Amino acid sequence: MSNSLTLENISRNFGALKVLQDVAAQFTGGKITALVGDNGAGKSTLLKIMAGALAPTSGTIKLNDEEIAGLNPAHHRARGIEMVYQDLALAKQHHVAANIFLGREIACPLTGLLKTKEMRAQTEALLEQTGIKIPQLDRPVGALSGGQQQAIAIARALLVPPKVLLLDEPTAALAAKEVDMVLDILRQQREKGLIIILVSHRLNDVLAISDNIITLKHGRIFNDRKTADTNLAEIVQDIVS
Repeated sequence: MSNSLTLENISRNFGALKVLQDVAAQFTGGKITALVGDNGAGKSTLLKIMAGALAPTSGTIKLNDEEIAGLNPAHHRARGIEMVYQDLALAKQHHVAANIFLGREIACPLTGLLKTKEMRAQTEALLEQTGIKIPQLDRPVGALSGGQQQAIAIARALLVPPKVLLLDEPTAALAAKEVDMVLDILRQQREKGLIIILVSHRLNDVLAISDNIITLKHGRIFNDRKTADTNLAEIVQDIVS
């Protein structure tokens, strides 16, 4: 049975500022949804609410009929919702395996010492499964390319297979080959049945990867288009009109 994430009348206020107003949407497994819109439209706020980093002022969020709105990020992660933030939140002085297991380190229950060999082996297996090629796993992550760092952040989110993967600007500032690598990873995860929701200003990437495109404007859903039935000009018109 496919997973589903349902938003019902989600609103978020910051004092007198209404950032989101009565947003309703349903996301299902095996599809990639892109959230687009001008700066300040509410895209990142909505993503953070789905991740549990922000609580909605009103409205409900259901994951497979379980109400989860207002829980913290740890509870959302425990239920299978992972988010890759735009800044990636990597420990750039540490190597790849240390970043993959950041916050989920495997330690010996008797001594408390980290099981570095086991984490290294699981990292290699995870990268192979996701098709991510990192030539030198012992290099500090900060010495790797932007695309490789993005791929590592996504791999970390996939360590414990999630139901929902949220991404904020996953292809921003990447070279063309690196963009292709990241999009290929997301396509692979879509085939595995994940719910994938991403925010992006790079509309060509959105058209290349998404199944549908939701345009937010002034905190409301302005349009929800099937990607196969639209084009760049229509999406731009939705954003600027």
